Amino acid sequence: MQNPVQEIEKKYEAVFAQIPEIARERAGKGTLTAMGYTSNLDILCDFSVERLNELLDKYLKGASLQNMQIVSPIRSMEDLLQTIVYYCRMGIGGEVDLEDTDLLNACFDLKYGMGGTAVQAALALHMVGVPSVVHLTDDSKEVCEILDTPEIFAVSADGQLEHTGRIQQTNDQEKHCIIQFKKGDVIRLGEERVTIPCSNRLILTQITVNRYVPFNENYFRWIEEHAEKVNSNVLSSFNCLHEEEVLSARLSYTKEHIAKYRKANPKGIVFFEDAHYHDSHIKALCQNWLYGEVDIVSLNEEELKDNLQHLYQREVDTDDILECVEGARYIRRNYGVHKGVIIHTKDYAMYVGDPLEADIEKGLMCGNMLATAKAANGLYGTYDQIREILGNSLSEKGVADCIRLKELGAEDVTLVPSKYIDKPKYTIGLGDSFVGGVQICF
Repeated sequence: MQNPVQEIEKKYEAVFAQIPEIARERAGKGTLTAMGYTSNLDILCDFSVERLNELLDKYLKGASLQNMQIVSPIRSMEDLLQTIVYYCRMGIGGEVDLEDTDLLNACFDLKYGMGGTAVQAALALHMVGVPSVVHLTDDSKEVCEILDTPEIFAVSADGQLEHTGRIQQTNDQEKHCIIQFKKGDVIRLGEERVTIPCSNRLILTQITVNRYVPFNENYFRWIEEHAEKVNSNVLSSFNCLHEEEVLSARLSYTKEHIAKYRKANPKGIVFFEDAHYHDSHIKALCQNWLYGEVDIVSLNEEELKDNLQHLYQREVDTDDILECVEGARYIRRNYGVHKGVIIHTKDYAMYVGDPLEADIEKGLMCGNMLATAKAANGLYGTYDQIREILGNSLSEKGVADCIRLKELGAEDVTLVPSKYIDKPKYTIGLGDSFVGGVQICF
């Protein structure tokens, strides 16, 4: 009898072998994944803990690392350093407003990248030849140049599909500065030492256009009129909105759009990728509106924990797979998510819900492969890079959780252990790459 690890490994190999044919079929038929709703220019910081320690000694000599807290918005070098230390010390990811990106020029070397869940997912799909159509908010020259690939389309001012290199800018540019820190690096200040417990990233945002997330009505109209060509319709980035009136207007419009898309393509999947929110009221408003409208809600374990704590005062131990399953069931039950909930972590990806026409196990594996390739290489994974990470061992925790659920006969749960990386080169865009990969199964 084949052991569970060998069985999962063989499934990964089989799914990987199917991706080129899926990509060719979609390109031939002109079918797309729709990716909404924000884009921005990422400024990637070449973060060095040694450089951080130098800056701490210069600007915060005599301060305590353990006492440093988040400062928002960040207005000074002292604010910036304290905030970085807090996130590094806790080993957590997050977002903080930054008033002036020039502060970072004095700290680290910088380069451009792509920001926004939807567009990063589209780039991950592009690398394996799977086409998509994206909704742009920051449509600046720099953003459109990064996205200008054969597999990525946008909808022009006259309602036509175009590659992004032909899109004319209509909105302001928005910059997000990404600081990536690594597990095991040691922060030093005076005699004090702090070891970073987990690799993660801090995003410092200078918000412009995504404060309002202006909707391109041509994008929505194209999807509604060509719904049979849109296998899945991804919604994300409502967490950018801070004003209740603006959020309510965007949610109302989206709700009407979902209804039109479903009417034209009853088999299409409406997929919502949740996120970190700055404001608990905005979080509750967004989730109360959207969760009951979509087929699948997707989130990571930190977001699962945060949702259950703040909205229901329900604690969940995210290291316990059974508590995570019950948490997913609780969210689905209380919000009325149509089909199910996906939880993605460094150890596994899991779907909890009703059976789907699509092979969700395949989708979870594709999501894991694209995310792990991004973690290992820093860039969206090529076929060769994905093939290489297939040689990685499966997460021991993910395998143990998978076996435990099978022994308990949890029929509404599909769990796939990830290809494990203890110290990822990057954690930027991993969840976004995962979202892109999952769409391959629809």
